[in-house]
Amino acid sequence: MDIYTDRHGTVWLASSRSGLLRLDNPGAERPTFTSYTTTQGLSSNVILAVTEDLYGRIYLGTGQGLDQFDPATGRVRHYTTADGLAGGKIAAAFCARDGWLWIGTSQGLSRFLPEPERQSLPPPVLLTGLRIAGAAQNVSAIGETELHLTDLSANASQLQIDFVGLGFAPGESLRYQYMLEGADHDWSAPTAQRTVTYPRLASGRYRFLVRAMNADGQVSTTPAAITFRVLPPLWLRWWFIALISLVVAGTVYSLYSYRVARLLEVANMRTRIATDLHDDIGANLTRISILSEVAKQRFGNGDESRANPLESIADIARESVTSMSDIVWAIDPERDSLRDLTRKMRQHADEVFTLRNIPLEFNAPDSDRNLKLGVDIRRDFLLIFKEAVNNAARHSECAKVQIDFHAEGSFLSLTVSDDGIGFDPENLSEGHGLKSMRRRAKKLGGTLRVETAKGQGTCINAVIPAMKAGTLLTM
Repeated sequence: MDIYTDRHGTVWLASSRSGLLRLDNPGAERPTFTSYTTTQGLSSNVILAVTEDLYGRIYLGTGQGLDQFDPATGRVRHYTTADGLAGGKIAAAFCARDGWLWIGTSQGLSRFLPEPERQSLPPPVLLTGLRIAGAAQNVSAIGETELHLTDLSANASQLQIDFVGLGFAPGESLRYQYMLEGADHDWSAPTAQRTVTYPRLASGRYRFLVRAMNADGQVSTTPAAITFRVLPPLWLRWWFIALISLVVAGTVYSLYSYRVARLLEVANMRTRIATDLHDDIGANLTRISILSEVAKQRFGNGDESRANPLESIADIARESVTSMSDIVWAIDPERDSLRDLTRKMRQHADEVFTLRNIPLEFNAPDSDRNLKLGVDIRRDFLLIFKEAVNNAARHSECAKVQIDFHAEGSFLSLTVSDDGIGFDPENLSEGHGLKSMRRRAKKLGGTLRVETAKGQGTCINAVIPAMKAGTLLTM
């Protein structure tokens, strides 16, 4: 360790590992130490010799050459063999009375006459090299201050940029700051490195700026600049996105058009089937019913045994006409609303109970609700309703019937109750009608509940989750 006391009584300690230490007021009980390293601008933390010139500046022999340090300003200048310093390891430094500095190295002796401080000029900076994806680009041998690059592809966005600053004073050491507009928000920390590499840049517009900084803190008046743009990948370019959007939109439209065409085709087919059933089969069944009535009247002659087959034919024909009418109604696409189902149910209930002089109270959903029901829902729900109504009319011996039909959210609820004789569910097995009603309700994903007691009437309740079955839509 080299120890030097300057003209102001400050002690300077040269360390071979920790840089330079400054000791103020060495005679104080608790002296103050200040450390100077490469962080403060020294060329190295290995200090081999210390001396002072006539202007109060400290000279440090380091492993990288000779450093001039101004304690008042903190400015550091570096002198190397490029400035005439003898090569080799610095062993000693001495300031003569005439102001000359003598620097002894392992390869020779150098003499240096310090000059008083002069106003320094801002150092210019030049671009000296550029590589894009490893390929060298043409840059003037004397350097460039500004470059404009053609658009870079996404797989060629790796840049290596070389630059240099010009110092006009002997021993002047420059540091550099750079910034990439479009990615950085501020200048980088000062560094002695004269190369910067960007391994992979995202798509966008960029402008690279670099400036040199001298020991006085003055920076280049005009930074050197490179302007360029990195193109996005093929799949992120606007025309590709627009093309994909058009393809997707066209596909969706085609699927939608196909779906609409299929729905129209199914609706037209249902209309044709309904028309054919009504015009052909329905007409034929009606003819059979009429002819059987005529035959019974013409050939009966009071013989009941001979009239019974004809009467059975007439009954079967009438029932077939009724069933056919229900099928035609169920598949008719123009009869798929809740309002149509309510009207059909009310019509059947009125026909059944009016013939038997049984008072009827029919509570229906709000007629303003426009709900669409599928074929299965309308047909099976109507058959459940008709079975419940027919059972009440034929077997209950009731004096009054109440029907409550509601559409709440995604559920259809039907309750048919009478004040008839009822029955004992434990002593009477379910007939074909009740089993059929339960089967239809289960098929639709719903439930059917029968509440009855002997002498207390019967109540049949069916709840169908129409939305779950995908057949109930709010329009």
